Amino acid sequence: MRFHVVVGAGPTGTSTALLLAESGDRVRLVSRRGGGPAHPLIELVAADATDAARLTELTEGATTLFNCAMPAYDRWPTDWPPLAGALLTAAERTGAGYVMLGNVYGYGPIAGSMTPDLPMAPTTRKGRVRATMWLDALAAHDAGRVRVTEVRASDYLGAGSASLYSLAVAPRVVAGEAAAYPGDHDAPTSWTYTGDVARVLVAASRDERAWGRAWHVPSTSEASARELTVRLADVAGAPAPQLARMSAEEVAAAGRANSIMAEISEMLYLFEQPLILDASLTEQTFGIGPTPLDDALIETVKGMSPSAQWRPGPPARGDIRSRPDALAAE
Repeated sequence: MRFHVVVGAGPTGTSTALLLAESGDRVRLVSRRGGGPAHPLIELVAADATDAARLTELTEGATTLFNCAMPAYDRWPTDWPPLAGALLTAAERTGAGYVMLGNVYGYGPIAGSMTPDLPMAPTTRKGRVRATMWLDALAAHDAGRVRVTEVRASDYLGAGSASLYSLAVAPRVVAGEAAAYPGDHDAPTSWTYTGDVARVLVAASRDERAWGRAWHVPSTSEASARELTVRLADVAGAPAPQLARMSAEEVAAAGRANSIMAEISEMLYLFEQPLILDASLTEQTFGIGPTPLDDALIETVKGMSPSAQWRPGPPARGDIRSRPDALAAE
């Protein structure tokens, strides 16, 4: 029986742990609070993953170490480096294959489709954090100290998913309320279903071709924000949606009152142009295709809980009010 360690008990970490356990593998799911699903093959552990010695102890004997962790969105420059360093150290010390969950921030602005072999060229603070994490891990891989791969996703859909859309728009649309969202609402966008993230993470961990490079998660849809919102309302049986465009000035104003929203401003380029991930190599190599959009949206709606929804009030202009740790994973 293979043994794996998954760090981070958010939607992607939980999905990954369950997928591994359902295949018969033993899993240790590590998070700050020690939460996670009840499964006979999943051991839930509360630990500080920035403690390299403790994380190494927990990873001893593991085939794979999965990094599905996510510090609070407004603390990436301070909180990611020690966490990423501890994860890489634990993988090097134990010999576990290191599978990282990443995103597209490290690429910087790209005209056209994003391919996983693009160089790191970040133009933002958060992009530089993600690029450094990958380049440090890749250097360790190239030096023969560890086997590493990274799976990159776009904007999330799925139960409990933490993306600006799933937090700021989806609950209001389902409740029949007006919502606001930045950027070009007609620009095609790759939407990532959290279950597909888990499938690619697990597939990459089991395939020798995966090591030493990055992979993109196949998109459940490339709908624009407007098209996605119409489809979400239809799936949820909600009234025709009202989606207003949130200007850069409004995002900045919201950021002055909310530290999470303050971090959106530097990432607005992602909302203002097409954002398309080319995942053809993933599909060809691992035989993994995307989950149908309606399935992802149905799960998104079913996964909504009072703590994840917006409180009643005027139309949203970007104030994340119900989750102070929004855009952060466990």
